[in-house]
Amino acid sequence: MLTLRKGADRGYADHGWLKSFHSFSFAGYYDPQHMGWGNLRVINEDRIAPGTGFGTHGHRDMEIISYVLSGNLAHKDSMGNVKGIPPGDVQRMSAGRGVQHSEFNHAPQETTHFLQIWIEPNVTGIVPSYEQKTFAAADKQGVLRLVASPDGAQGSVSIHADARLYSGLFDGPQTATLALDPQRKAYVHVVRGAVAANGVKLTAGDAALLEHEERLTLDQASDAEVLFFDLRA
Repeated sequence: MLTLRKGADRGYADHGWLKSFHSFSFAGYYDPQHMGWGNLRVINEDRIAPGTGFGTHGHRDMEIISYVLSGNLAHKDSMGNVKGIPPGDVQRMSAGRGVQHSEFNHAPQETTHFLQIWIEPNVTGIVPSYEQKTFAAADKQGVLRLVASPDGAQGSVSIHADARLYSGLFDGPQTATLALDPQRKAYVHVVRGAVAANGVKLTAGDAALLEHEERLTLDQASDAEVLFFDLRA
C-alpha cells in the first residue's frame, strides 16, 4: 500500500529567522495521524535566514541526520566538532546519553536550506558521536546511493538504528527499482523536482509512505532529488 503525503499538507512554522515545514508532529505542530513512520520520527525542511541559527541546545538518544540543499550549515557541538556542512555532505550525530550543539547560517546574504532528520535509535545511553561524509552528485545520478546505514556499508555514514537512507538524482528516462521487504516500512521524500513512485506522481515536498510492498520503482523524473528510507515497521 502506498499513501501519498502532499508537501502542502505538512505542518508549517514561520519564526522570521526560520521557516520550517514539518512532515511529522514537531514542536507546535501536532497531528496524531502523522507522528512518524516506522522508526523515522522527524523530517523538517528548514530555511535559516542569513546571519541567524539555532543557539546551543541539547539532544538525547536520537540519530540526527542533516542533509543540506543549499547554502552552508555551521555546526558546533560539545564533543569538540566545529564543521561546515555544504550541499552533497551527509552529517550524522548520535546524541546518545546527551550532547549540546548549535547550527548557524553565517552567510550574510544566502539562506541555508536543509533537511533535519531524526531516526529513533536501537540502542540508548551510548557515548555521543559525530560523522560527516561527502557524496558526489555523479554517484547519485540515476541510482539510489546508500548514504546512511547501521553498518556503514558502501562508505555510508553509520547510524545506531535499524534503518537505511538512500539519496538519488533522476531526470528524464532515468529509473531505479529496489526490492522491498514487505515486513518493513519504506518512505520516499522528494527534495526537489518531480518523480513517480510506483506510478504515483510526487513533486518537491511530497512523500510516499509504503507498507506491505515488495518493490519500489522511481521513474517519470524531472530534475528530481529523492531520499528513500528503509525502516523498521
